[in-house]
Amino acid sequence: MIPKNFRETLKNRRSYYHLTNSSPISDESIKEILEFALLHVPSAFNSQSTRLVLLLGESHRKLWDITKQVLQDRISSPEVFVKTEAKINESFASAYGTILFYEDLSVVRKLQETFPTYRERFPIWAQQTSAMHQLAVWSMLEEVGFGASLQHYNPLIDQMVKDEWNIAEDWELVAQMPFGIPSQLPDNKEYTSLDSRLLFFCDR
Repeated sequence: MIPKNFRETLKNRRSYYHLTNSSPISDESIKEILEFALLHVPSAFNSQSTRLVLLLGESHRKLWDITKQVLQDRISSPEVFVKTEAKINESFASAYGTILFYEDLSVVRKLQETFPTYRERFPIWAQQTSAMHQLAVWSMLEEVGFGASLQHYNPLIDQMVKDEWNIAEDWELVAQMPFGIPSQLPDNKEYTSLDSRLLFFCDR
């Protein structure tokens, strides 16, 4: 496989919604990607508050069974649930695995106590820390040949997921990332004009 540079990887990283239960690398190599992200992605005050859970095989399928169960209890229309169930089955449950992104709130609370001046900012910075981990993991998965998407069925599924995998109570679920080898290309991406998104000043 020809390695990609960072710009190519970032450009090619997309949301893939047609994923297969196959992998171009070993399960241990997937775990190493997550370990690399946890070690090297920055965090505010070096908090290292991000926590990751890797679900493969039956655990991966169980997560999406839980999600369907929770949604079925909340969606009153059977016709609407049929569409929701099909989306989950075809786009998420069909994938090779899922990564759960958590933030450890006990770390956030400790920072709030230690640095009260920034108390209100630490929860925001924790979300930013999680976002950096999400992008880093997503990009590294893209680099090795995976497609992925980012989902947010939290907080609806939080407690059942904690109970199923004995997740610490202080861990707050932020996002779910199903991944696998894509079976279809994503839709074309539309870009907003950079003129409205970038200010540039040079006083030299």
